[in-house]
Amino acid sequence: MAFRLESPVFATGDPIPVEHTCIGRDLSPELLWHDAPPGTRSYSLILDDPDTIVGLFTHWMVANIAEDQAGLPEGARIEGIGVEGVNDFRRTGYSGPCPPRGRGMHRYFFRLYALSVPRLPLMPCFTRHELEKEMAGHILEVAELMGTFER
Repeated sequence: MAFRLESPVFATGDPIPVEHTCIGRDLSPELLWHDAPPGTRSYSLILDDPDTIVGLFTHWMVANIAEDQAGLPEGARIEGIGVEGVNDFRRTGYSGPCPPRGRGMHRYFFRLYALSVPRLPLMPCFTRHELEKEMAGHILEVAELMGTFER
């Protein structure tokens, strides 16, 4: 089986429920993953939107998720699970979909990276650049879940 990332609240290509966006409760959706590749020692997660006028916009980053973790609950509090980076809203933690009104549908990509190392040397509030630099050479496989949102 292939490495998979899914959510019980939306399927790939479907709209992300309002509860998980800036006009709802802005809670991270429940995420589940299956069939990690052999040799997986940890995971990192990135949520981004490639459809903004400024280019790729990062909404959430989590690193150092333990290899025995099989998902994240809705509204995940990451303390004790991993470490979070600073998103492009300049906040630590999850910031849900929030495209400008009337600008059409945006796609939101949740990407889970299976890594060959148990821990990346990252401090809380790391940047995307730091995360990508530390993951380089350690990525075994990437699982992806894409949802949409428009307001």
